[in-house]
Amino acid sequence: MNRVGSKFGGGGVAGASEANVDRRERLRKLALETIDLAKDPYILRNHLGSLECRLCLTLHTNEGSYLAHTQGKKHQTNLARRAAKDAKDGQLLIAPAPMANIQHKQFFKIGKPGYRVMKVRARLEYDVDAVSLSSKEGMHVCIHLPHIKEGVIPRKRFMSAWEQKKETPNRAFQYLIVAAEPYETIAFRVPSREIENEVDDDPTWNWSHWDPDTKQYFFQFMFR
Repeated sequence: MNRVGSKFGGGGVAGASEANVDRRERLRKLALETIDLAKDPYILRNHLGSLECRLCLTLHTNEGSYLAHTQGKKHQTNLARRAAKDAKDGQLLIAPAPMANIQHKQFFKIGKPGYRVMKVRARLEYDVDAVSLSSKEGMHVCIHLPHIKEGVIPRKRFMSAWEQKKETPNRAFQYLIVAAEPYETIAFRVPSREIENEVDDDPTWNWSHWDPDTKQYFFQFMFR
């Protein structure tokens, strides 16, 4: 039986579905000749004997069906996406080349310094409505550093509970870190409240001072 529009004995004009079947068959045969399934990282044979594509999450009844799938648009698109992702991840993992001129500071630590901590309270102004004096709280710290290295000035900073690695993070606290070579770095756990800035806020209550003669480091800060 001849198809409409075809010559007698010519086999007829193939429809779109038949053309797709023929194309997939040609791709399958080509893949069988050129692809080694043993080296395919995405093929997986399940317990039912079927083949799965781990890249596209598709299921195939036999090797021919899987190979035809690998030549299709979906698999090729996913391969291109995976290659781009691997290239991007590879760039992130490349470490910068070490610089020969950088020298890491190494010194022998002599233990923790002595210190004294006191709570302070500042009375601000009289609150007529509450019939009381408003105030704010803070801390006054003195660090004794008799064996500090010549020319070294102590440093301090505040660290969040999630930044430190010594204790289980607790959002109720933050840490005040003080470092002075060759002493061990010490930390004070303080309430996790906003702290006034030594530069921008009242210098009467927020300040720091290093006395090179007595080798003592004083500082004070207030909570907002």
